[in-house]
Amino acid sequence: MLAEIRIDNLGVISEAYARFHGGLTVLTGETGAGKTMVVTSLHLLSGVRADPSRVRVGASRAVVEGRFEIEPAPSHIERQIAELLEATGAQRDEDGSIIAVRTVGSDGRSRAHLGGRSVPVGVLSDFTGPLLTVHGQNDQLRLLRPDEQRAALDRFGGKTVAGLLERYRTRRRRWLEARAELQERTERSRELAQEADRLHFGLDEIDRAAPEPGEDTRIVDEVRRLSDLDSLREAATVAHDALAGDDNGDADAYSAALDLLGEARARLEGSDDPALRELGPRLGEAIAVVTDVTADISGYLSDLPSDPSALETLLNRQAELKNLTRKYAADIDGVLEWAREARERLSGLDVSAEAIDKLAAEVEAEAAATAEAATALSTARHKVAGKLAKAVSKELSGLAMGRAVLDVHIADRAATASDTAPLQVGDRLLHAGESGIDEVEFRLAPHSDAPARPLARSASGGELSRVMLALEVVLAGSERGATMVFDEVDAGVGGRAAVEIGRRLARLSRTHQVIVVTHLPQVAAFADTHLVVDKVDDRAGVISSGVRTLGEEERVTELARMLAGLDDTETGRAHAEELLAVAHAERTG
Repeated sequence: MLAEIRIDNLGVISEAYARFHGGLTVLTGETGAGKTMVVTSLHLLSGVRADPSRVRVGASRAVVEGRFEIEPAPSHIERQIAELLEATGAQRDEDGSIIAVRTVGSDGRSRAHLGGRSVPVGVLSDFTGPLLTVHGQNDQLRLLRPDEQRAALDRFGGKTVAGLLERYRTRRRRWLEARAELQERTERSRELAQEADRLHFGLDEIDRAAPEPGEDTRIVDEVRRLSDLDSLREAATVAHDALAGDDNGDADAYSAALDLLGEARARLEGSDDPALRELGPRLGEAIAVVTDVTADISGYLSDLPSDPSALETLLNRQAELKNLTRKYAADIDGVLEWAREARERLSGLDVSAEAIDKLAAEVEAEAAATAEAATALSTARHKVAGKLAKAVSKELSGLAMGRAVLDVHIADRAATASDTAPLQVGDRLLHAGESGIDEVEFRLAPHSDAPARPLARSASGGELSRVMLALEVVLAGSERGATMVFDEVDAGVGGRAAVEIGRRLARLSRTHQVIVVTHLPQVAAFADTHLVVDKVDDRAGVISSGVRTLGEEERVTELARMLAGLDDTETGRAHAEELLAVAHAERTG
């Protein structure tokens, strides 16, 4: 729920703070005091577009800060909020609450913060969406939109309709995906066939060459080595002969290092001087090293290619691989990756007649499944439509709307000539929208014998507010948690109807936190918490407003003022006390 709000430089409010509690909270005050600015601030926290004209004259910016307490809340809402916080890096406060801030500059720039982190305004909307529902003086017009009326009907249908709607959307998505694939294959069959030929040609060329990973790099090193083969062989042979002697036994050509070292060792070890004999083992170590090097050189010489055509063979292979890297990728590893991706692409490019027929059959099956899901959803909506109409009509009877009757009309939405995806349902060709094949329209009749007409043509502003309130009361029966804000929902009513509005708002507050801006004392009397917006004129004629919580005695005074300005009369105070007593008896009875 909304725990508190702080407002700076918004409209006539220079600085205000208000703390909210559960149950029903009302905001009252004189005309022009800035009651609606409280609702405007909540709109800003809901992510609506910022209006720089709302910034207080002379101020550079307006700031609205709201603290929300999430727990306890329905598990799906807690999970949704937790995922949002994790995605944005926003942090909970020490007490577990979350602070949302919206700043609006006089230059029109707007910023949003959530849990201490700067976020896009859309994220703020995602956060407050499941927590806060604001019905401002113009928000009731949304009830005239067909999509809002359908959404209200689906909410009333609960989990049954929600499950059928999700099932329909899943089937519709599969049908549209298969349909798009079939259309692409049919329209682009020649182009796709050409692409398949190109991929086959490339794969055949690569497969014939059968390159190995990293082969091009290895060949470069080997070619460089073979290009210097004569000089490498000569250097290794000379070194070998210098160490071990000429293989041809030409003693005059070389004085083998091993022979010389052996002779030196023998002379040292045969000396009578101990100092010379101690040097003998060291020469033995040198002989061992020279022997190892000699053997390594011999092995090196043995490994050198003796086939004069080896270099030519490698150069031909290098040219073959370069042909592949010129066409398909920068190196052989890239060529092998291209081949892998080409095989995957080919697996989905079957443009044969058999493949097209198979896909067409799949589209037909998915269309039939979508039609079945749409029919089931429509049937469920028809079942709950009458129940919703009856429940709302019952609520309207106590809201000064006489014998007004709400009718929830459901009709098929026929496909138009420009419909990109018409759906055959039985013998009808219908538009399959994201939310089904139904057009939902709320109609209002002044009494049961009169024809029902669409809300937009039959309800005044005040009546529309009461229809919205009745609808919210009905829909709240199976829901809990969200904060609901109503601005002037009691416009155009008075007397007994005002009492009924107060009673229904109090009933709604049993399952929701309800905040109401009102000018009717009959409504304000039902409040659990009463806030008043005070207006102060300074000497310069500048109006400032603030918000404060009223105690019991102050409530009596405020209600008396609302009773046609009777706050300074005993009659007015007595009437206010009577209103409070009646409302208290209603709430506790």
